[in-house]
Amino acid sequence: MSFGLPSVKPKPSAADIISIPDDTHGVPNALVSGLSSTRANLGFSHPLQASEQNYVQNKLRMDMVMLRNTQGLHAPMRLAMELKAADKVGRLPFLPSSGLMRDVILGRDEEIGFEDIFNNAEFREQMCQPHAMVEKSLGIL
Repeated sequence: MSFGLPSVKPKPSAADIISIPDDTHGVPNALVSGLSSTRANLGFSHPLQASEQNYVQNKLRMDMVMLRNTQGLHAPMRLAMELKAADKVGRLPFLPSSGLMRDVILGRDEEIGFEDIFNNAEFREQMCQPHAMVEKSLGIL
């Protein structure tokens, strides 16, 4: 039975959940909460950012729908089959693929984008031993 008297056992007066207040301007402190948790809380900085990140997939989906409406179901199915075959072209593991066949199928071989300028082989930080890469892909190593 309780008469409204405090307990004899001491209890902490602070709450169980400790919330770290945001820094100035409502931005979480990266030194306290870490960089990965900070990025997850930020979201998109502009409403068009989500659309721009998925631009290539959205454009390909719209092109497939338009192709289906104009030429029938066989045209996007054939194009999808050709893209799948182009993705399965095998090279040695230490040789990077340029993706030229896929670019030709999609019509991107006539465009110049950021990936064409900033993705040169001379700027890549890819250093490996060819024999070790082949042995790893075969399961020997």
